[in-house]
Amino acid sequence: MRDCGPLRDGGPLGLAGVALLLMAAGAGARPRPAVPGDQPRSNVVLVACDSLDGRLTFFPGNQTVDLPSINFMKRRGTVFLNAYTNSPICCPSRAAMWSGLFTHITESWNNFKGLDPDYVTWMDLMEKHGYHTQKFGKLDFTSGHHSVSNRVEAWTRDVNFLLRQEGRPMVKLTGHRKQFRVMEKDWQNTDKAVNWIKEEAVNFTQPFILYLGLNLPHPYPSPYAGENFGSSTFLTSPYWLEKVNYEAIKIPKWSSLSEMHPVDYYSSYTKNCTGEFTKEEVRNIRAFYYAMCAETDAMLGEIISALRDTGLLGKTIVIFTADHGELAMEHRQFYKMSMYEGSSHIPLLVMGPGLREQQQIPNVVSLVDIYPTMLDIARIPVPQNLSGYSLIPLLREKAESEVSPRGPRPSWVLSEFHGCNVNSSVYMLRTGKWKYITYSDGSSVLPQLFDLTADPDELTNLAIKFPVTVHSLDKILRSIVNYPKVSSSVHEYNKQQFIGWKQSLGQNYSSVIANLRWHQDWLKDQKKYENAIDKWLA
Repeated sequence: MRDCGPLRDGGPLGLAGVALLLMAAGAGARPRPAVPGDQPRSNVVLVACDSLDGRLTFFPGNQTVDLPSINFMKRRGTVFLNAYTNSPICCPSRAAMWSGLFTHITESWNNFKGLDPDYVTWMDLMEKHGYHTQKFGKLDFTSGHHSVSNRVEAWTRDVNFLLRQEGRPMVKLTGHRKQFRVMEKDWQNTDKAVNWIKEEAVNFTQPFILYLGLNLPHPYPSPYAGENFGSSTFLTSPYWLEKVNYEAIKIPKWSSLSEMHPVDYYSSYTKNCTGEFTKEEVRNIRAFYYAMCAETDAMLGEIISALRDTGLLGKTIVIFTADHGELAMEHRQFYKMSMYEGSSHIPLLVMGPGLREQQQIPNVVSLVDIYPTMLDIARIPVPQNLSGYSLIPLLREKAESEVSPRGPRPSWVLSEFHGCNVNSSVYMLRTGKWKYITYSDGSSVLPQLFDLTADPDELTNLAIKFPVTVHSLDKILRSIVNYPKVSSSVHEYNKQQFIGWKQSLGQNYSSVIANLRWHQDWLKDQKKYENAIDKWLA
């Protein structure tokens, strides 16, 4: 890949419902300072993929797989070294990105509960202020989606039982050495976006905002696990597997099952990861995942190429990010739903006119920052009640107080999780070298404290060793969110949702609940698990 843009080699690439925000452009917002010369507003393209570990975008993670489009963006723009999801699961994280609000404010507790369909997003406001808008691919930020199993597993996480909810993680090779279109649905959406750029956007006289949502590198469904199954298959073709540097793949260290944090054990068990895995199995899972990331990178490159070919690249701010990461067998888990780096650390790269090139930004940032950033780019007044802060001051190396009446951004980011595969509400505060993770009411479950500078693999919990630090970080966290109260609200919400769902099934309840994703375990002792639920409800 050259600096003039991505090159092809015959393949793809050679190488919230919150009412206050309904008036987001009005009361409570202050206009940005005038831009010198009143230059035209930039176009914006946001490519958001699913489950890409942000550590792959910089050293040493970037040594494992060839990602030419991401490397192109790094040369022509900025990479954020400490970008995080606000909730490591699909719908809640995307609700945060589209609303600019933390999860406990949107109350997007699980993959079933997101924003209301008529929620005013940053794209709605940009359209209102003269932008042409277009969306292709995965959105997943509104309520009512995902499987029944997914929501029931979240509602019943407090029930005293332990059931495998996923198929065992596995790999599958498909196609041949020249097959690059593996995730065909994503390629079709990429094609639509490319055609839109070349056939429509090129003719616009007003700026545009284009969103492309990709499913990759999310694992594929695993039908071998039965009628109701999760997505535990890492699938790719030899074409992409050849982009992976097997020698650079790190085999993660695991604690013994008896030494695992209790919440980690629950997660590992429900994800079907407590069995025996050989080093070769783990290496292959990670290699296939990295190959899926390479295919994702190629789709990003197609968008960049289309902008270059139409002469729009120099007029367009391009943003690449993900909803969350992928553990890929770190901490004896795959998937996300965890505050460990593989799951919570996301990619965030930005390039475009007026932004610095070859810049690495160490500040902690998160998905809620997308909303004010989009408004900042479009010169739309930014509401003061957002959880996020515009990234533009960091991208242009300006004092934040110059452009934001809120003053400088906090030195921390918040992430929280309330969904399936984790038997507690989880809260993470990331600041400086520390990552502080606490659970539920803050006292019933042991917290975790990691020094990411000395322990980037998060293998040594320092919570007991540094109680003063824990107290200090917990105080900051409680100033942001009354997390014991939120945990209690989620607990009650789960019960009420389950009761309503059970009543709606009537006599079919026993049959339906037995045949969700946990059916292989449930059917071994159906009465035992129904009784456990009855006891929980009582």
